[in-house]
Amino acid sequence: MSVKIRLQRHGKKGKPFYWVVAADARSKRDGKYLEKIGTYNPNTNPATIDLNLDSAVRWLHNGAQPTDTAKAILSYKGALLKHHLDGGIRKGALTQEQADAKLAAWLEAKAGKVDAKKDGLSKAQAAAKAKALKAEQAVNAKRLEDAAKAEADAIAAESAVEEVEEAPAAEVEVEETATEVEETPAAEVAAEEVVAEAEEAPAADENNEEAQA
Repeated sequence: MSVKIRLQRHGKKGKPFYWVVAADARSKRDGKYLEKIGTYNPNTNPATIDLNLDSAVRWLHNGAQPTDTAKAILSYKGALLKHHLDGGIRKGALTQEQADAKLAAWLEAKAGKVDAKKDGLSKAQAAAKAKALKAEQAVNAKRLEDAAKAEADAIAAESAVEEVEEAPAAEVEVEETATEVEETPAAEVAAEEVVAEAEEAPAADENNEEAQA
């Protein structure tokens, strides 16, 4: 029976989550499997991989052939290196202690690279967040400035309207004053006419008396 180490898809639509399985090469991709040896989550950065190293190496020893993606995962977690080192032990080129030391050193270096990548991503995310916050603050400041300007313009417009409304009333008062000024001479003329009539009245009475005499 030919065995393949491959991925079996799980998870939601648009957010896949994979199992790393050893399965019969004739079975369907998401069908029955012989053993689940790990998981692979590509939705995180970097991707999250959980692998049973000993089980993966045992299947490799038994002739299981990994697919391209599964091979990349096994290489990333050191399964292919351990498989290679175990071959050197069988041939007598290495002792178990030497193989274990090489594998431990490789795993430690790999972990350092992964941690460095995570730190770089964290710093990049922090910088992007700070930049976005600064841009948001600038937008808020501009919005407040525009609102204050709009309010000042509205107050200025209201003041202009009030001045326009008060102007006719002032003109009416000026017209009334002018009318009063124009009417004053007429009243004085009337008063003078009354005085003149009063002065002429005694002269008329004297003329009447002389006529009677």
